[in-house]
Amino acid sequence: MKVVLYVLAVLAGVALSMEGAIAGVLGHTIGKLEASYYIFIMGTFVMGIAMLFVGQGNKLSYVFQAPKWRLSGGFLGIIYLTILVISIPFLGVSASMISVIIGQMMASMLIEHFGWLGSSKVKVDKYRILALASMAVALILIF
Repeated sequence: MKVVLYVLAVLAGVALSMEGAIAGVLGHTIGKLEASYYIFIMGTFVMGIAMLFVGQGNKLSYVFQAPKWRLSGGFLGIIYLTILVISIPFLGVSASMISVIIGQMMASMLIEHFGWLGSSKVKVDKYRILALASMAVALILIF
């Protein structure tokens, strides 16, 4: 089962790179903020339909009871996508996505190291630092 989850995570990465490339071109055509807005509108539409068929709508009311910091994902997603729409035409898909991955690795290592945001604690070790350094080298080489 774990292998399947790794494969799905890799496919999610493929989808993000494709989304970034498409959003960058769309942003050049209709405007950067407009492209980001359009993608979120389409995502909202598709997720709304998916919720009708496979969602657990009885738990949606939790949104009104949840601590507000747990609802910040939508805002963070807007920042992520809009920055990609802006950066991809200038940096390219590869450099932009590697930069995103470096940011994700740094943030996820801090989150896990300190157990922030309800995460289980996983200490930063030399292997994680080496992985982060390798991504930094990849970014340098891709430029």
